[in-house]
Amino acid sequence: MEWLSAENLVAVATALLGIIASGVMVWYERRVPRRKRVGYRVQMDNPVGDDVRSGRANRRLGLFDEDPGMSDATLVLLRIENDGSQGIDRDDYTGPEVHGLTAVFAGRTVRGVSVTQPSDADHLMDHFTAARGFAYDGNTLRIPRVPLNRGDHFKLLVLLSGGDVGDEIRLVGGLRDGEVHPNRSATPDEKPPLFSRAARLITIALTASVVTLAAIVVAQDDTPPPIGCASGTLTLTGSTAFAPVLREVAAKYERDCGGDPVIDVDAHGSTAGIRELTAAGDRAKRDSAGSPPVVALSDGPKPAGLPDLRENRVAVSVFALVVNDDVRLTNLSTDDVRRLYRGEIRNWRQLGGPDLPVRLVSRDANSGTRQVFQRRVLGRGEIANSSVDCVHKDDPTATVLRCELDSTEQVLATVAGLPGAVGYSELNLAARAKGLHALRLDGDPPSVDAIEHGTSAYPYREIEYAYTYGRPPADSLASSFLTYLARGNGQDVIRTHGHLPCWTPEGLTLCAQDGGG
Repeated sequence: MEWLSAENLVAVATALLGIIASGVMVWYERRVPRRKRVGYRVQMDNPVGDDVRSGRANRRLGLFDEDPGMSDATLVLLRIENDGSQGIDRDDYTGPEVHGLTAVFAGRTVRGVSVTQPSDADHLMDHFTAARGFAYDGNTLRIPRVPLNRGDHFKLLVLLSGGDVGDEIRLVGGLRDGEVHPNRSATPDEKPPLFSRAARLITIALTASVVTLAAIVVAQDDTPPPIGCASGTLTLTGSTAFAPVLREVAAKYERDCGGDPVIDVDAHGSTAGIRELTAAGDRAKRDSAGSPPVVALSDGPKPAGLPDLRENRVAVSVFALVVNDDVRLTNLSTDDVRRLYRGEIRNWRQLGGPDLPVRLVSRDANSGTRQVFQRRVLGRGEIANSSVDCVHKDDPTATVLRCELDSTEQVLATVAGLPGAVGYSELNLAARAKGLHALRLDGDPPSVDAIEHGTSAYPYREIEYAYTYGRPPADSLASSFLTYLARGNGQDVIRTHGHLPCWTPEGLTLCAQDGGG
């Protein structure tokens, strides 16, 4: 499954958007629409008399037991708070009376009241005077027009008689551009809810739905198989530099198509791959067997004189000239590189580097990487081989040591372990190797991104071609795999290995330009 597919990214983004939207909803309800609000909640409603109609027996001592009027007494603690987003002034209370709010205790009679407030709100006590309407009568308690900053509160401890614990208690009154409303609370100092129960339920449902949807989309593997999956066997040969791409794409194709096709990657170099394909095609032609199930990958175009080979441009491959880390140079001109590979530079001191002999670590004649280097950078062939082990010079008349190896991996390992060594490699493999570093050429870096965006004239690059013998049938495994590699899901693998697919807008232009050179 592709975790970073466009569909999964959209799903995760949708989930994040839903969570953010829920947070905005919380903020909006809390800060914007509530405006001026006075909330109230009953924090205590307990019997203090000996009348147990409420079913809540108690024990008394002192005045509670001596005063006959206390037999059905109850104590209520009422908290009144500004839980809106704005402060409340005296003039915000809209009632015609002197007082601002009225507490009504249904079925009970008010016998006394005590007011308390937080230690940081002493100024509130100045408002609780008879002149400002603070009084009680029967089952009502009149509360003055108390100004409350946002978050301020005060508490009323009310002594009542008659009625039952739990009888209705309500606070009535009006606010300009606001409301008076009950808050739910079971503990003395519990803060009021940040937003309404309905809003909480909507927010939770929205968030749960969006996250569940995103989880389902990410968890399921609904990637369709490539169009035209085919069965059978196929051999991929040729370029060793492109072989890591082929192995990964082949495994992906087999997985996407259910494991029925069998694709073997057997890379021995571009030239060897072209020869193998040509031989297989000639045998198939003699046997009238059609196009053989072989695809040869080549770093650059096929040799002349092979008209039966049909080309498919797959990618732009970038290569790098690499040197051992002891050679601390980072840039060479193409002229200096040509002098190196003509044997004119024997010691790195001649190019401003350390006092180390030059050792040329090259690929064998079958290598497409070598052919690209000779064609695109040197403009000629390399000098003769003078060493078998890349350490000892077997030809004493040779000006510099030069050896040839069978694969890119061997070249990288030898250059990394041999002071003064220089070689060449496909860029992505070189970038991961330790003990060596890539060189700029004429100041241009070996960079796929720079070449793709037209900011670099780096010369050591080439088209990666896929060749078939003639045109394979449309329903064949060879035809299906080439479509998958060049235009389908294989493009993502090509990019991850540091190549630029030809079937992208930028790749089409570069493949046309470089292929015509």
